[in-house]
Amino acid sequence: MKFLKNHPFAVEAFFDSSLVLTFAVPKKELQNLIPESLELDTFHDKWAFIAVALVQTTGLRPKGFPKFTGNNFFLIGYRIFVRYTNNAGKRLRGLYIIKSETDKKRMEFFGNIFTHYNYTTTDIHQSTKGNLKTIKSDKSKFKVTIEQTNNEVDIPEGSPFSNWKNARKFAGPLPHTFTYNEEDKTVLIILGVCKNWKPEPVKIESYNFDFLNSLKLKNVVLANAFEIKNIPYYWKKGRIEKWS
Repeated sequence: MKFLKNHPFAVEAFFDSSLVLTFAVPKKELQNLIPESLELDTFHDKWAFIAVALVQTTGLRPKGFPKFTGNNFFLIGYRIFVRYTNNAGKRLRGLYIIKSETDKKRMEFFGNIFTHYNYTTTDIHQSTKGNLKTIKSDKSKFKVTIEQTNNEVDIPEGSPFSNWKNARKFAGPLPHTFTYNEEDKTVLIILGVCKNWKPEPVKIESYNFDFLNSLKLKNVVLANAFEIKNIPYYWKKGRIEKWS
């Protein structure tokens, strides 16, 4: 039944909100975290990127199913920006997922049947106090606080990007997600499709992610932070090709 994990049907959902923090890391530090079939997607051939996405979804279900069959979940994904050269010689841009979490056991169960993302369940707490919005997990030991403001938001201090236009290129959505099967040297390619993706820069007041700390990366800097809201999204059925 292993074939079920290869995203055997299209899936759709509605993103109520998606907060993405992207961290720049010297490329040599991320190289060992991706499989041989992929290459890092870099900026100035120096910086590679790892992103944390915090996504509130509603109505997640097989594409074409009635809305009432969908489920609502909070999803947390840790992803590395990568590229893959397919058998036709085209370089595809996308993500390689290194950790996935959700707030519902149901999502963990079905997510691990139909994907390779190795979901675990954690607690999620969201709160707002004044102009500060906080998302945190006690079990996973992460916490991020956004300063909600109508003022212009500056690029994070220390970011390799000089402006939001360049930063936007590493904010998603990236078209593809890749999974590599080392045993048979195949790559699973999943194409995501969305409309009206208009990320808005957000000001991060503070953050801490225990999982990122566990990777023991050096010289990590917050490169950008964006939020998008109210986006219909779907993932096409997975496609497998031999890598050589």
